[in-house]
Amino acid sequence: MAACSVEELLAKAEAQEAETLKSISVQKELDLEFDIGNLLACDKNRIEPRDLREKSKEDFLRALARDNTQLLVNEIWKQPTERVEEAIVAKLPEPSTRLPREKLPPKPRPPTKWEQFAKLKGIKKKKKTNLVWDETAKEWKRRWGYKRAGDDTKEWLIEVPESADPNEDQFAKRVKAKKERVAKNELNRLKNIARSQKVKIPAVTLTPKASQSKDELARAESVAKTSTASLGRFQDRLPKENPAKKGKKRKFEPLIGNFSNEKQKQLELLKVMDTKKPKLDITKAVNKQMRQEDREEAAAKHKKAAGKKGRKGGSMGGKARGKGGKGKAAGGGGGKRRGKPGKR
Repeated sequence: MAACSVEELLAKAEAQEAETLKSISVQKELDLEFDIGNLLACDKNRIEPRDLREKSKEDFLRALARDNTQLLVNEIWKQPTERVEEAIVAKLPEPSTRLPREKLPPKPRPPTKWEQFAKLKGIKKKKKTNLVWDETAKEWKRRWGYKRAGDDTKEWLIEVPESADPNEDQFAKRVKAKKERVAKNELNRLKNIARSQKVKIPAVTLTPKASQSKDELARAESVAKTSTASLGRFQDRLPKENPAKKGKKRKFEPLIGNFSNEKQKQLELLKVMDTKKPKLDITKAVNKQMRQEDREEAAAKHKKAAGKKGRKGGSMGGKARGKGGKGKAAGGGGGKRRGKPGKR
């Protein structure tokens, strides 16, 4: 093994360190174009062919990517910075390059009914802490949810109101009321999602509200009766109940049967698909022609009747004008007769 001097070892170590820890300053003939908002850097410098011949393609591309990334990082740290939870972050400006998208950007979520009401009344949301002090347990508990503070369903003693039935289970009543509130909140949440997605909600079941209309009750009753295995055939009817509407039953061809009919249907279908001219429905064409002729005949009759009515009105007007002429002449004669006594 050949002996190595200390100077050679130090030079070799410095070369390795310089190769692993490269300088942050990179020299380029043309400056890169940066879009810091999109973390984008465009390099317009020319690639020399001899650089590709001297190094392998992978080493050349790796070195080029490293230099351009270093320039992009240098440009990022020129932006204003701030400290967020023991970390220094840079404030990026608005992007200037418009990037293509496959789909449209997501639309903002429409406000819920409560948000619309709060905006109308000027109600501002106040942030509350998640933990509150529970006087009964003498400890901090969650404000909402599981093991929350002041949970009335966990009380071991409940006072029975004077107006309530003394034999009624107040614990079961509270649990039932809580389940109804949870179900109502879940229904409202699903309605908000459906309204934001513009999905029509089928009004089949009864929604929790103060009063139900007659149509809603009838629809719910019909759905409940026809949901049985016999489709409501053996269900008792009310005195004035209308029979439930039944849809048409679909008919299917038998799986095992006459294959010649199936073959004939398939051949007819292929023949229709193969023909370039559309198939002419003679019955439909004749009916269409007959309806067109009936409309033309009705329009002609209407036009003829309107013409007769106009001519009749014109003749009556002529007679009235004639009578008026005679009256005028008689009036003129009367004027002459009135003039005769004056001469006398």
